[in-house]
Amino acid sequence: MPALTMESLNKTYGTVRALRDLSMEVRGGEIVGFVGSNGAGKSTAMRIVLGVLEADSGEVQWDGRPIDLGIRRRIGYMPEERGLYPRMKVSDQLVYLAKLHGLDTASAKASMERWTEVLGIAERRADEILKLSLGNQQRVQLAAALVHSPDILVLDEPFSGLDPVAVDVMSGVLRDQAAAGVPVLFSSHQLELVESLCDRVGIIKSGSMVKFGGIEELRRTDDRRWVVDGPPAASWVSAVPSARVVSTDGRRSVVEVRGQSADGVDQELLRAAMASGPVHEFSLLRPSLTELYRHVVTTDAVAAERETVSA
Repeated sequence: MPALTMESLNKTYGTVRALRDLSMEVRGGEIVGFVGSNGAGKSTAMRIVLGVLEADSGEVQWDGRPIDLGIRRRIGYMPEERGLYPRMKVSDQLVYLAKLHGLDTASAKASMERWTEVLGIAERRADEILKLSLGNQQRVQLAAALVHSPDILVLDEPFSGLDPVAVDVMSGVLRDQAAAGVPVLFSSHQLELVESLCDRVGIIKSGSMVKFGGIEELRRTDDRRWVVDGPPAASWVSAVPSARVVSTDGRRSVVEVRGQSADGVDQELLRAAMASGPVHEFSLLRPSLTELYRHVVTTDAVAAERETVSA
């Protein structure tokens, strides 16, 4: 399937380096989450894809070709700041935007009706945007990104301000789009949602991509932790080199092995525990995306501080 590719993007605003050799790929049929703190460079990268900004260097490609105006007309874009006409009716607005993307009047109207129905705002078609709640405005904004049946979806904080029901609706729409072969790229600060929804995730910090990969791939670390429900860990953990008890309530313990390959360590831990008594649970404890993000940001901050001190 075609892929949206960003290759070594660089962007500077005066003395501020917004992007630093940022590279990323979103394949057709997958959902990729883009996470990072405010000012990390997420919106800048997305605006370069859209052609709103121009990179100082690097290239954006679709299906191996540089993105031109024709391809950009096939992108569905949802900005973080709502880009809707506040005094225009929902139906008129969506039909107008669809026609800007090349649909005829009948097709534009049919698409407007479809997406307002799917997104649960059909009864608000005759309302002006300013009369809608923030959550419904967000639904209209997503409908605007979808109304022309785009080949690519680029969404900047699409879940911002949505209630749980609306989050479920929007998540379902993104999954359906990916299932139809559309590459979906979205940014979000809601890391639990990113973890549950995305095939791959990119973590950006200070304009650089510091981690990129599948959720399970990102959650693999050199330090492994296991949950052991059985005999007190203090009675057996010393039998395994480099193992230590992270936490325990007496019977249920979290045990960590640092700086070793996972191959065979789990069996060694299990044998040591079973030698001391019956084991009711033994499972690998993988870090959540939230924990991983905090670790990446903290590690980078500590490294930067050390470089500053050594300089």
